[in-house]
Amino acid sequence: MSEHTDEITRALVQAADAARYAPSIHNTQPWRWVVRAGRLELFGVVERQLREQDPSGRMLLLSCGTALHHAQVALSAEGWRHEVRRPAGEPLATVRPIEREAVHPEATRHFQMLQVRRTDRRTVTDDQIPEETLRHLIKATEEGGAWLHVLRRDQVIELAAAVDQSQQAQDTDERISQERAEWVGGDRPEGTGIPASALPEEVPLTTVAERDFQSRGTLPAGAGHDQAATYAVLYGTGDDAVDWLRGGEALSRLWLAATEQAVSLLPLSGPVEIPSTRQTLRGMLAGTGYPFLAVRLGTLDPAHSAPPKTPRLPAGQVIEVHSEAGRIAHGGAEDAETGEAKP
Repeated sequence: MSEHTDEITRALVQAADAARYAPSIHNTQPWRWVVRAGRLELFGVVERQLREQDPSGRMLLLSCGTALHHAQVALSAEGWRHEVRRPAGEPLATVRPIEREAVHPEATRHFQMLQVRRTDRRTVTDDQIPEETLRHLIKATEEGGAWLHVLRRDQVIELAAAVDQSQQAQDTDERISQERAEWVGGDRPEGTGIPASALPEEVPLTTVAERDFQSRGTLPAGAGHDQAATYAVLYGTGDDAVDWLRGGEALSRLWLAATEQAVSLLPLSGPVEIPSTRQTLRGMLAGTGYPFLAVRLGTLDPAHSAPPKTPRLPAGQVIEVHSEAGRIAHGGAEDAETGEAKP
């Protein structure tokens, strides 16, 4: 194996390793990476799909999209210019490094944000997000291939009603409730799901309710009612599988940009999972797009430390290596299992 091939293979394995830290619905991590000669392939894993809550697989695709963007961030942080292809089928995407170039400082910052990003379900402060910051987040979303519609006050009330409606619909579905209980609460030693340490002790009394997992955690909910929070709908112009994958990439780009600006982002996917409330969200867009999910944006309390990291599957369970690069890939996988993503 040539030195150049060796270098590319190592970069691809490390990119797949970094992608393990991407956010996913209920922390299901429904992705699998295959490293082949000169390329990285992304596959969805139906065994980790929420079959009852997400029968269409939209949230699975959105989750895989966040992982795809994380992998690209890792490659860019190593100075690899790359191309991404998203065929309509399996693999969901293929990433190919093209050539090595000077590392841009922005790429390094993005990778740093990848490592510190969290899903924080606590309430946010009473400080409004500055307009300049909000414009920056909107631009980051658009650069990621999607759009962010900031809701007016009357639309926030409409979103609150949609969230309540979707919560009630899922709470009364016994199959969804059973599935949710399999993924939420406890210590999660198997490496997936949402542990009690990432859940608030009680659901905060906010204008737009957070998802009630019917499982209490150990994280203090925080004071306040999110009166200063900004709510928005992340959306795209299409509703096909590739559109949802691109939506996940845009969500990851938005989330990393928000983290860099000390802005908390909380995804609200419940209204999108129920057809009637998803139509409500689409009405907020005046029928011009298809909603991927709603998000809450708010200012972090500097006195609060970040919530604990949620667990991740070992690298060996999500990264496969084909070709003579097995020795190098095995070394990268061992690095991954230390729990630290590496550029």
